[in-house]
Amino acid sequence: MSGAGLRDHLIRLIGETGPLPLSHYMALALGHPEHGYYITRDPLGRAGDFTTAPEVSQMFGELIGLWLADRWIAGGRPAPFALAELGPGRGTLMADALRAMRTVPGMVEAASVHFVETSPALREAQRARVPEAQWHASAGELPALPLFLIANEFFDALPVTQYQHTERGWCERCVDFRDGKFVPVLAPVAAANDKALAENVRNAPIGSIAETCPAATAIAEDIAARIAHHGGAALIIDYGYVKSAPGDTLQALRHHRFADPFDAPGEADITAHVDFEALAHAVRRGGAAAHGPVEQGPFLIALGIAARAERLARNAADPQKREIETALARLTGAEEMGSLFKVLGITPPGAGAPAGFA
Repeated sequence: MSGAGLRDHLIRLIGETGPLPLSHYMALALGHPEHGYYITRDPLGRAGDFTTAPEVSQMFGELIGLWLADRWIAGGRPAPFALAELGPGRGTLMADALRAMRTVPGMVEAASVHFVETSPALREAQRARVPEAQWHASAGELPALPLFLIANEFFDALPVTQYQHTERGWCERCVDFRDGKFVPVLAPVAAANDKALAENVRNAPIGSIAETCPAATAIAEDIAARIAHHGGAALIIDYGYVKSAPGDTLQALRHHRFADPFDAPGEADITAHVDFEALAHAVRRGGAAAHGPVEQGPFLIALGIAARAERLARNAADPQKREIETALARLTGAEEMGSLFKVLGITPPGAGAPAGFA
């Protein structure tokens, strides 16, 4: 079993090097090339561990596709251009987006589709839905073209570094193996400096936990630099918080239920909430304009999801109508995905507020 193989590997590694930084533990749990969670399975849907917005309804991907189409037109209809998705799941979002984009003359013909995906299982699912795609191991491999990009529930799975405020300063949180279990522990000495933390977090009370995600800000800055230089637009959609703040948001999902992130590495989806303020700062460092973040519910409503739901329901049988109503509520409701999920837009510098960000 992949879980047993990863457990043994982590135990050996800790025995050889000492407690692992939490970011290293998370990276191995999710992406170990042989035993990592995303490498060994398709985690989506009822049979998996979680369901993403594109799997809830076609409306989500269609509206994202039309948002990108609007940005493509506003950018002068560049051709050729790269249409990219980071962490594309089963390819459902891109397939729905492409269907919507086909209503815009010339857009699909000018696009080359690019997926950033490391999971062999998910690449197969993506290939079945979007056979024309090209695959990459990292965003850095995307071509030097105008870039129109989607990242839905991608940044939450990037490894986070955690620090805890102690009497001796901010100490990094690590993972040790004790009494037959993986457990969080603190590094024996404080971090060299606290500049990695947001300024409003550094003076948090003793005992507070703070998170950073260097991989997330590096990727956001790179995307922004590409858009600033070549043109394009991007949407980052994820669950997270608007302002940097202290707190432990590390969590695990298994069979659609919350689990202990340290209980069964490689067998559960381990994520952390996205710091959208940090991402927006990274976008600006990259030279692009950052819009938002705004909540997913109001964003989709501004794009016309209610009207789209009404059109879909018009000729649907009663069971399908109920499914459409349920999907609409799940995607936009404040008690569902509508408030928890945020949307950050990226455009070239000087661009006005795009649709959904007015």
